[in-house]
Amino acid sequence: MLEELNGGPLPEVKYFRIGEITIAGRRVFFLRHGMAGVPGAELFGPWEDREAVRDAILEAGQTYGLRRVGAKAYITSGIEGVGWIPSPVPAIYTSPELRSYREWLPATSEEAIGSIGGSFYSPNIEDYYFTPWDLGYGHLVKFDHDFVGRAALERMATEPHRVKVTLVWDGEDVTRAIRTMFTEPPGRRAKFIDWPLPRYALWQYDAVLNQRGERIGVSTTCGYSANYGAILSLAVVDPAYSQPGTRVTLLWGESHGGSRKPLVERHVQVEIGATVAPVPFAEHARQYLLTVRGH
Repeated sequence: MLEELNGGPLPEVKYFRIGEITIAGRRVFFLRHGMAGVPGAELFGPWEDREAVRDAILEAGQTYGLRRVGAKAYITSGIEGVGWIPSPVPAIYTSPELRSYREWLPATSEEAIGSIGGSFYSPNIEDYYFTPWDLGYGHLVKFDHDFVGRAALERMATEPHRVKVTLVWDGEDVTRAIRTMFTEPPGRRAKFIDWPLPRYALWQYDAVLNQRGERIGVSTTCGYSANYGAILSLAVVDPAYSQPGTRVTLLWGESHGGSRKPLVERHVQVEIGATVAPVPFAEHARQYLLTVRGH
């Protein structure tokens, strides 16, 4: 479709590099990207060209079944198609070496105003930090140049690492939680599960438990997949629980009836069963990654 709009082949652009194409006679910047497990792009251009470019895309897309599904659906493709955790807590809050950076950040920055939500709780902010291996970026860690945090990562490199997985939430347990909206009084209901994005904080951290009730990981961004008829979330778990098919429990909702955040209603915690699955969850996306990475 994009080739048709461009009137020829797309530019040979490496991943997360920018090229240019033409749509409806307008110059459009082409950021090589992919959120659905296939080659794709994010498009940028002058604001005054937005209507012409969008209308041309929608018209060309009719041949391919392109449909407008709303902005809330955007992140769901990242969960099933690439297994991308978009919002880990930045690891900047405790290091003395980063004090000047923290003082430089404005009070309106994401790092300053971002909210933490979910059943995972620790008084130590460092317990919310993720390593590159946690996020599935271990294959990108190279020690052939200097960068902030290199020494810490070198110490971690040979240690065991947590594993990023997909969790498939049990439909019956999700339905049981939603049913409390109609059967229980305020304060005795489960935390509201919004669709298609149940996530209610920038940094969503929900505890993942084993069958003995021990915490073995944390679940992050979550969303309903219309393609698979299930709520999926991306989690980071201990290696022993990372095999597909492993049964775990996700603790949904916050302790003590919920936090003081104005967007969190009073509620009770509920347990939602889940099954560990690969990342990415979509089979075509896993095959695509095998092709581009060569393994």
